[in-house]
Amino acid sequence: MKTFGRWLVAIVVIAAVAAGAWAYWNFELRWRPKTITRNQAEITKILETSGWVSPGLNGQKLYMVSFRTCPDCVRFKQEEYPGLHKAGVDTRLIEIARADRNGVPKSTPAERATVAELWVNRSWALSEKWDATPVEAWKATGIAPADGDVARTAVIEAGRKTVEDLRPLLKANGVNFAYPLLVWWTKDGQMKACACERRETYRFVRKDLGG
Repeated sequence: MKTFGRWLVAIVVIAAVAAGAWAYWNFELRWRPKTITRNQAEITKILETSGWVSPGLNGQKLYMVSFRTCPDCVRFKQEEYPGLHKAGVDTRLIEIARADRNGVPKSTPAERATVAELWVNRSWALSEKWDATPVEAWKATGIAPADGDVARTAVIEAGRKTVEDLRPLLKANGVNFAYPLLVWWTKDGQMKACACERRETYRFVRKDLGG
């Protein structure tokens, strides 16, 4: 009987430890960003030379790769940008017009025109105006078309190449590319990244950047 009791206690203890470990993984570890230890120079160069737009703040840099109709990107901007900007974080937004997939368009002419304009002229005001306008109402009025313009079409392709170049470099650090992709540096110089599709990831970004 005593032996059975000891086994029962051991089973309860093991179950409690396993449950605790699972809870720690589920609520904490799985959402933590990855520290980038490989390909840092290549990733930094790709981000810095892309057509990002920002409010021009003087604090820490946060790069965000997005496309206009990405719901998780829209949510992050709405919920996190105000606090980050208040903390002085320079949110460097890289908008992409995604390539067609299996003959299905993933972007519109108005979207391609706007992305090309953002990359060429780097207007944060335009990105804010675009975000503030319902997608179906945005006509890119007054913006030069990208379709039929060799130079602006090349800009669109450069954006797509940015994503494709980042994928394997981030994968080597355990980051599977998804939108929004966030890359930033902590105050002690560590480079971090996450595909921050879920709100559970936001607290880690705020902790590192003070938002």
